[in-house]
Amino acid sequence: METIRHEEYMRRMAEGPRPDMVNKPPHYQSAEVECIDAIRAATGDGFQFHLQGTVLKYLWRYRYKGKPLEDLKKARWYLDRLIEEHDPEPR
Repeated sequence: METIRHEEYMRRMAEGPRPDMVNKPPHYQSAEVECIDAIRAATGDGFQFHLQGTVLKYLWRYRYKGKPLEDLKKARWYLDRLIEEHDPEPR
């Protein structure tokens, strides 16, 4: 994955299509490993607690940060990941 300076990143953001800030936010994909996968590897059995806490965080703040729909979709994304952790049928 390419590493770029903030100024270049902002220029590209202004020129290109709007990124998917819920499913693939670019700031979580700046390395060879996606951030959520690194968190899963680092937390082991605690990964489900991380997901649960993140769902709560986005539900807690959705009315106050200025992008309520985006925060609700992020909460849903993390809830879906938590459900996948408990789903005996892999997708």
